[in-house]
Amino acid sequence: MNEKILRIAIPSVISNITVPLLGLVDIAIAGHLGSTAYIGAIAVGSMLFDMIYWAFGFLRMGTSGMTSQSLGRRDFPEISRALIRSLWVGLFIGLLILVLQRPIEYVAFYFISPSHEVHRWASVYFRICIWGAPAVLCLYGFNGWLIGMQNSRIPMIVAVAQNIANIIFSLCFVYIFGMKVEGVAWGMLIAQYIGIFLSIGCFMLFYRRHLPPVSVKGCFRKDKMRAFFLVNRDIFLRTLCLLGVTLFFTSVGARQGDVMLAVNTLLMQLFTLFSYLLDGFSNAGEALTGKYVGAGNAEMLHRFIRKLFKWGVCIALFFTVVYLFGGRLLLRILTDNTQVIAASEPYFFWTLLIPFASFVAFLWDGIFIGATATRYMLYAVLLASIMFFVIYFGFRGMLGNHALWLAFDSYLFLRGVVQTMFRHSAIKV
Repeated sequence: MNEKILRIAIPSVISNITVPLLGLVDIAIAGHLGSTAYIGAIAVGSMLFDMIYWAFGFLRMGTSGMTSQSLGRRDFPEISRALIRSLWVGLFIGLLILVLQRPIEYVAFYFISPSHEVHRWASVYFRICIWGAPAVLCLYGFNGWLIGMQNSRIPMIVAVAQNIANIIFSLCFVYIFGMKVEGVAWGMLIAQYIGIFLSIGCFMLFYRRHLPPVSVKGCFRKDKMRAFFLVNRDIFLRTLCLLGVTLFFTSVGARQGDVMLAVNTLLMQLFTLFSYLLDGFSNAGEALTGKYVGAGNAEMLHRFIRKLFKWGVCIALFFTVVYLFGGRLLLRILTDNTQVIAASEPYFFWTLLIPFASFVAFLWDGIFIGATATRYMLYAVLLASIMFFVIYFGFRGMLGNHALWLAFDSYLFLRGVVQTMFRHSAIKV
């Protein structure tokens, strides 16, 4: 069982790590173009696309749970339909984003309000990269389908290939053809389409001949589409809750001044680092839970869940020890600003609580997605989000920035507690 978990988790962790690397490459190239406006433009553009695409993460998660359950039932026609359904929906949303790109750009920059020079270059970046929306959203569907098929190696290979392509093309456009932000954007765009074409090629090579042909019409039967949208609606609403908490956390830090914003941002990187690793095990939860639920194998499912939580405890303990003895060193690696480092000290202990406060929620997320019990996952996040705001506004007068961290840690912990309470209703074999 441990081997099955690690076979999915380790490639997923590597894939997750490539996500920030892709952004860091673009920032690094922009940082050598001679103007801070270029760095700001890439940062603003990347943040905007992160928000847009994060909202449609259900294309990956919903597809993963449904595919893994079909695999457990050995319903191969439905496995094919799950992929086709997800790709068509992803393509439709991607094309819709292209049609609405100007209103999206206007609203986004109205709220972000960057300086004139940053706005100018961020618009250039946005108007090129937006054409990658169909590729990105279809790739979400492919990755979810592959994880559902117990294969996280192909998404890992594709993610690494995208990074390499992004680096090569961006450097060529900037340093050989003399482009600036537009060169970085074209490098990103080409890498996104390389990713989707690689995924299509891997599917044709490894899966196409083993799956039965199905009609496109059969993929969009009313009952199947209803189930698809019910699951994905819950995940979408859950994502909005997560996004609301994250944006509020950032905005509160910004209202407290540049130093406190920097402190909260740096400390949040420790949570982000932990989440990249736990997300890999969450993906294992999606794939194997769905498989055992689909097969009706309650004994293997319960055995798997126990093993998965043992891994969760070990990882949480490992990160707690690392952060206790090396967390301050990590902060000094991230910044050499002594004022920010000194100001972070009173809040550092909140980050020590994060691994044990959050690992239960991360693992149940994967298990609930695999069981397509997304309604209960939504309930947990909704309740935890409400408590986040109640705790913050209830204690901010007494605790200041500590209230924000108390609310955030409590929010992570409550998600896991509520999901644990719902586990018997949510997971039915």
